[in-house]
Amino acid sequence: MNRRTIAAVAIALAAVGLGWALMTGLSRILRSSASPEPVDAPVPAAVPETPAVPRIKATLFFASADGLALVPVEQEIPLAQGTVAQARAIVEAQLAAVAPDELAATIPQGTKLLGVYVSARNEAFIDLDNTVRAKHPGGSVNELFTVFTIVNAVATNLPDVQEVQLLIDGHEVDTLAGHVDLRRPLRKNESLNAPK
Repeated sequence: MNRRTIAAVAIALAAVGLGWALMTGLSRILRSSASPEPVDAPVPAAVPETPAVPRIKATLFFASADGLALVPVEQEIPLAQGTVAQARAIVEAQLAAVAPDELAATIPQGTKLLGVYVSARNEAFIDLDNTVRAKHPGGSVNELFTVFTIVNAVATNLPDVQEVQLLIDGHEVDTLAGHVDLRRPLRKNESLNAPK
C-alpha cells in the first residue's frame, strides 16, 4: 500500500469515526430533549398553621327593642394580655358588634377607637374619633346609651377598672351631644340595664 492509499484510508476512517461520534451525540441530544429525565419536584415548605387566638366571653351592650334600656349580651372576643390590651379588645368588639335581632346598636356606625389608657388609679380613658359625635342622633336617652354602652362594657368586663372617661380625638370634652357630663370619669351604670 502506498502512502496515498494509507492516507485515504486514514481519512476515511477518521470521517467514519467523526460521523459516528456526531450521530451518537445527536441521538443523545434528541432523546434527552424528547423525554427529559424525571426531576424530583421541590417539596413545598410546610406552611405553619396560624395558632388559634384564645377567646373569652365578654358582656357587650345594645339598646332594647323599645329603646328604654341597655341589654347585656355575651359575645366571644379575643383574649389579650394586660388591662390596656384587653380594654382595647373590648371596645373594638363593642364598636364592631352587630346588634342581635330585636336589639339596636347604640354607637354611631364607623366610630373608631384611637387609643386606650389606664391610669395608676385604674381609670380607663377611651379615645374615640369624632364620628361618635358627628353621626350621633342626639337626644338625652340616646346619649346616655352611647356613653354607658362603652363605660359599662369596659367596667363590667374589667373589674379592676372602676371608672371610664371618654375622650374625642385625644381631648376631653364637656359632652357628647349636650346631655351627659364627660368632664370626669364615670362609673358603670347598671340602672340603665334591662331587668333580668
